[in-house]
Amino acid sequence: MAPRNVHYLELLDVARRVQSKEISPVELTQAQLKRITAKDGKLNSYARVTSELALKQARQAEREIARGAIRGPLHGVPIAVKDLCYTKGIVTAAGMAINARFRPKHDATVVARFAHAGAILLGKLQMTEGAFAEHHPETAPPVNPWDAGHWSGASSSGSGVATAAGLCYASLGSDTGGSIRFPSAANGITGLKPTWGRVSRYGVFDLAPTLDHVGPMCRSAADTGAVLGVIAGADANDPTAVPLPVPNYLAGLERGVRGLRIGVDARYNSRGVDDVMQAAVEAALQVLRAAGADVRKVRFPEPKQVVEEWLAHCAVETAHVHRDTYPAQKDRYGPALSGLIELGRGLSAMAYQEILLHRHDFAGRVRTVFEDVDLLLIPAQAMASPTLKQMATLGQDPNALATLLRFSAPFDLSGSPALTLPAGFTRAGTPVAVQLIGRHFEEDVLVRAGHAFQRETDWHRRHPTV
Repeated sequence: MAPRNVHYLELLDVARRVQSKEISPVELTQAQLKRITAKDGKLNSYARVTSELALKQARQAEREIARGAIRGPLHGVPIAVKDLCYTKGIVTAAGMAINARFRPKHDATVVARFAHAGAILLGKLQMTEGAFAEHHPETAPPVNPWDAGHWSGASSSGSGVATAAGLCYASLGSDTGGSIRFPSAANGITGLKPTWGRVSRYGVFDLAPTLDHVGPMCRSAADTGAVLGVIAGADANDPTAVPLPVPNYLAGLERGVRGLRIGVDARYNSRGVDDVMQAAVEAALQVLRAAGADVRKVRFPEPKQVVEEWLAHCAVETAHVHRDTYPAQKDRYGPALSGLIELGRGLSAMAYQEILLHRHDFAGRVRTVFEDVDLLLIPAQAMASPTLKQMATLGQDPNALATLLRFSAPFDLSGSPALTLPAGFTRAGTPVAVQLIGRHFEEDVLVRAGHAFQRETDWHRRHPTV
């Protein structure tokens, strides 16, 4: 029988207990399904629960583990995926009314790799419409388990809520402008946006293909490394998945940060950033310095122009993605996604080319920062923990969206890997987070540094009362 309160264990901890036969995969899965039934009615994190499949996979995992045929660190562990990942024969709606009955004929590569690793799929997690900014008007948005009055993040809101609330042991999100990092920060979990091309996007609904990243959302940095090790790598079905070897992201975790050069740009980290967030970044810096990091001053390239152009850039790609259903089914789209597509359809080729040139120039400047440092420490976002009321007024301030995206969108544009780490709480008791940014394809360094930070802090081990 699964122990009480097992739902808040970290993935690697529960995996160890499952694979040592201390916990039965079947009983663990049954306990998770029971908890989802009991708790998710108020949280809305799941778009659909795959109970039958989960129990079938759990029984298979139990048989395999019983005979010692352990597949890896995810074997026998219940997880969930954002509802833009194709699941064969299971509705994959991507938060959209037009896809309410869409049943893919194949799994996304990431879903297939989970299955091959012996993970147990609990279900599909709720998300904003088409992975853009807002949920479809007919969809109840996921609720922040720390405080229902605070933002749960977008667009991987269900992934953030379910992982934080103990409704799965890890989840997948996608990030085009911050959608792994925003819900990770909002819900107090650890999220890893890999380098663009590190993880296959085959069978994953596009928002903006050259900006979209798929990655893990977990309870610890080490857990994100375990998940990334399963889903990363070349894919014959996705030629943009880079054919580099996939390292063991859990190897060398105990090396810590001693000698790692961590860059800090005080001006970038403070301009327009609230006091709570600035304090969290400074506290995180002191932890990393005390652990042996070599902290260095850097000058981060000014992101203002590319951040302001991110929306139009995303819009053009999104308009192309939806060309077969928009405007043909325009009346079935919500206002936010419809507005984005209209923006993209109206942009001239000359204007878009200028945006592309600015993007490539900026990405090159970001690469030069990492000639002198290994990692960059920055806020997760300018506002430590925005309320729903604050987010509702975002569209009324022309500078508000750029402020929100200032610490996220630049690294979708540059394709850089980013790790979001819980780093404190507001006076209201809601989570605060920071980010570490790394060189392309050096997620192993990010995971190692995040693990070192989490050995010295316990923010990631605090959980909401659900």
